[in-house]
Amino acid sequence: MPRPRSAPNILLIMTDQHRADHLGCYGNGVLRTPHIDAIAGRGVRAEHFYVANTTCMSNRATLMTGRMPSRHGVVHNGINLDRGHVTFVDLLKDAGYATALIGKSHLQAFGYDGPGRRAWTNTGTGTPPNPVLRDAVRATRSGPQYLNEWTPLWREGGRSGVDTPYYGFDHVELCTLHGDQVGGDYDAWLARHHADPASLRGAANAISGPRHGAPQAWRTRMPEHLYPSAYIGERTCAWLEEHARQRATQPFFLQCSFPDPHHPYTPPGRFWDMYRPQDIPLPPTFFQQPRPDAIERIHGRTRNGQSREGTAAFSVSPAECREIIALTYGMISMIDEQVGRIDATLDRLGLRDDTVVIFTSDHGDLMGDYGTMLKGPIHAQGVIRVPFIWREGQGRHAGTTLDMPAGTLDIARTILEKAGVAPYNGLQGLSLLPWLEGRHGGPPRRRGMVIESEQPRQTDPDLPRLRVRSLVTDRWRITLSNHPQAGELYDLREDPLETHNLWASADARARREDLLVQLVQEMLDLSDESPLPAAVA
Repeated sequence: MPRPRSAPNILLIMTDQHRADHLGCYGNGVLRTPHIDAIAGRGVRAEHFYVANTTCMSNRATLMTGRMPSRHGVVHNGINLDRGHVTFVDLLKDAGYATALIGKSHLQAFGYDGPGRRAWTNTGTGTPPNPVLRDAVRATRSGPQYLNEWTPLWREGGRSGVDTPYYGFDHVELCTLHGDQVGGDYDAWLARHHADPASLRGAANAISGPRHGAPQAWRTRMPEHLYPSAYIGERTCAWLEEHARQRATQPFFLQCSFPDPHHPYTPPGRFWDMYRPQDIPLPPTFFQQPRPDAIERIHGRTRNGQSREGTAAFSVSPAECREIIALTYGMISMIDEQVGRIDATLDRLGLRDDTVVIFTSDHGDLMGDYGTMLKGPIHAQGVIRVPFIWREGQGRHAGTTLDMPAGTLDIARTILEKAGVAPYNGLQGLSLLPWLEGRHGGPPRRRGMVIESEQPRQTDPDLPRLRVRSLVTDRWRITLSNHPQAGELYDLREDPLETHNLWASADARARREDLLVQLVQEMLDLSDESPLPAAVA
């Protein structure tokens, strides 16, 4: 049943692998993001906003379901979100919202199938089980309905669209992969605009010239107006215009999701050299010694010849670090231009006063911290802390800051409350709306944000597959893993760069024990309340 027009429109803008301090409004003095900064200036900016997991699929599934990865089951990349899980977009659609996704989803696997895949192995004696019985849960996340984002099918199998409704979205224009390698619906759009799209993609077709030293960096032949970020900006504006023409009285939820600034580092045109590497300061911890155990293992794997062309974190030289940051800034500045284009479309269509705009990212990036790049089961601030901006149409509470710990887990419940839609059983997280709208003066009734990470495979033959849990409070981060000598404790107020691990400090012993208890208590509070019981017994 259609909702009354008083229900707000909601525009969720997402980026990929984008740390909080890579925006001007978060204090970056080199990177220029005037349009995103303007949204923050007319809204509320969360200062301590954390992911629930440090990988794409896991945290995106948390955003959609409002549930921790250990509850929705997407504990690392490569696991599809079960179509049986309810999303907050399902509820908005059921309440009468028009729902659309333009850009990256990554709720289903892209189809990478190489040495990183974790296959089942028989760890016991006797006859191996039947394939359908080899996992603890019978396969419910496979089959044709889980191939919507499988890139080989789009490029070689003739796939031409997503089966909708897709996790609540009635309209989807999909992007898979990253940089100038993006596929999905974007492929067909690109083919309509260029006779030979393949000639524009990849390092083999790159424009020759300086600054090709860093891993996964090339000067793409893709022109700016055909680059995926431009496609997403164009199609988002087109959807808004069509909605205003045909369904002006129906509220909408639109997710605009950019695959950048995730590697590879391929900003097009003028964005390639918009920032000079020599103008980029090295991160303060680049030469940090001693380094956390997980960081040392990254350096060790790189020294031992691990490829730096995939998705695994790697170490870099100072010159490579500066180059990658400069190129990343170029990709972010291009996104910022598209955000400005979208915001101007809201104005032109008279939608600004009726539309809540949210800006966030799925996770961050080490981006030179400790001399390393990318991400993993590492809970450093650069990876776990992401931007979150909330702007209501009337510009209420403009330029204010949300100082309490919050995170991706809270987005679903917050949006549902703003839309006037009651949550479903099992929805976790906290509605931030009372704090975003200045209606609540006290702290939330929780100890901090829990962050989970599961390594998809064993990378060290002498150590088990890594599992990590953290609690981040308004002052502390405590991290525990199943690897020996890998505990971390940082005083974020006195040591915001996390250079002094207090885990083994005798002076911090009482604090460590207290925070470990708080972590366990918070994990207990996040125990599942779904499914509803069929009876008392």
